[in-house]
Amino acid sequence: MKALVSREVGGPDTLVLADMPDPTPGEGEILVAVEACGLNYPDVLIIEDKYQMRPPRPFAPGGEVAGTVEAVGPGVSAFSPGDRVVGVTGHGGLATKAVLQEESAYALPDGFDAKDGAGLLFTYGTTIYALLDRGALKAGETVLVLGAAGGVGSAAVEIARAVGATVVAATSSDEKAAAARKAGAERSVVYGRGPLDKEASKALAADFKAAVGDAGANVIYDPVGGDYAEPALRAIAWEGRYLVVGFTAGIPRLPLNLTLLKSCDVRGVFWGAFARRNPAANRRHVAQLFTWWGEGKIRPHVSRTWPLAEGGTAIAHLGSRQAIGKVVVTMD
Repeated sequence: MKALVSREVGGPDTLVLADMPDPTPGEGEILVAVEACGLNYPDVLIIEDKYQMRPPRPFAPGGEVAGTVEAVGPGVSAFSPGDRVVGVTGHGGLATKAVLQEESAYALPDGFDAKDGAGLLFTYGTTIYALLDRGALKAGETVLVLGAAGGVGSAAVEIARAVGATVVAATSSDEKAAAARKAGAERSVVYGRGPLDKEASKALAADFKAAVGDAGANVIYDPVGGDYAEPALRAIAWEGRYLVVGFTAGIPRLPLNLTLLKSCDVRGVFWGAFARRNPAANRRHVAQLFTWWGEGKIRPHVSRTWPLAEGGTAIAHLGSRQAIGKVVVTMD
């Protein structure tokens, strides 16, 4: 098989397209002929040994795939060769073949494109767990979404709208703000590039407060962190829920006196651990996502695709924080 592999610690330019032995599915595993691989921010980190998981080299990055089952290992009952699936690999997705645990794969319904399917699980799986389970979001509430034009951010806009919430999108450019409003956000705020000094932080907090209204944001969805976290927290509602989703701008330090003043919660979101600990609940979430997709309430926003040989360029594009929507590599 062909794979884009990391043989040494480094950035996307260190990845090499290579011929690798075809993998063989073991107990409870399926072998998938990959058609498309969705990229996520962990793929930027994993090749630089900055992610919590450090697979032995050589390995291919790429944590989610869509394709067709080619073979199944002993004990597999849910899938057969020829089935179309999407699934989570952790790594190994940037290859023409990948092995998945049966429990980490989901049937891709007829009529759903593999390219879009490769952009579903990480972003929408994280977000439905974040907003519904961790955020307890209800119809009529207000959500402030940071990084609202990125993969998880655009998913948050759509899912919040699907449950009847009002969405305020925060983005780093007017172009991204327009994309977030197209996805369903009612209002938007454009923030400048960090680092933010004290006055810029206060000004951004005022912008957030004006956008979410006097009552504040019931839920704040933050995959960005960095200097944007504190201004967002200052715009939270009484007994609001601040969701810690990721740190594309760095790990923030939050003044905990704000949580006392607003009687609010700061809640972590670790979708991967949730999916492992409660697979039945996660499957219910995925089933809901396919229902919403079929109803037209959500759809993965694949902004651009690259062929496998240019997967390093795709990862670099994602790492630049310029991507709008989802970045996908296809096995053309």
